[in-house]
Amino acid sequence: QVQLVESGGGLVQTGGSLRLSCAASGRTFSSITMGWFRQAPGKEREFVAYNAWTGRTYYEDSVKGRFTSSRDNAKSTMYLQMNSLKPEDTAVYYCAARDGVYAYTDPRKYDYWGQGTQVTVSS
Repeated sequence: QVQLVESGGGLVQTGGSLRLSCAASGRTFSSITMGWFRQAPGKEREFVAYNAWTGRTYYEDSVKGRFTSSRDNAKSTMYLQMNSLKPEDTAVYYCAARDGVYAYTDPRKYDYWGQGTQVTVSS
């Protein structure tokens, strides 16, 4: 079992920045593949980025160059630095973890989820 707790959401103006954190427990963090997803009202949960246990990262096209996912294995924490935020980034952001060594963009491949944190970008 993996427990995940997100923090760092909030309200920011267009062009602003936020950093989300995801603290993990229950498993050796360095061996876990992690992902970030988001869900806007009335929409399906969508992929944002993943951070594989190897350190490899991959981003959804609309956030490339603006968002950076990193992990601190010593702190068992993953981060999502979000810059140049846009109103369309408004959503509840979730971190997720999966059993297995491969990383996926499909949220159905992930086994453990945090409670989510709201990000609101005002225009």
